[in-house]
Amino acid sequence: MPKSGIHPKWYPEAKVICNGEVIMTVGSTRPEMHVDVWSGNHPYFTGTQKVLDTEGRVERFRRKYNYGPKK
Repeated sequence: MPKSGIHPKWYPEAKVICNGEVIMTVGSTRPEMHVDVWSGNHPYFTGTQKVLDTEGRVERFRRKYNYGPKK
């Protein structure tokens, strides 16, 4: 048993909330946790991540340093 009086209160069924919706329950020292991003709505985990390379970094580097295949 933990020593009484020195540990924070433990909530074994703490709710994790994102956009007003309960996502999961976890053990925590807080009864509720409000998050903006979690694996269910993060683009990396959902597969909707888009890579924006408007100018093209490689092409910009080649132009700047005159580097690349000789034509």
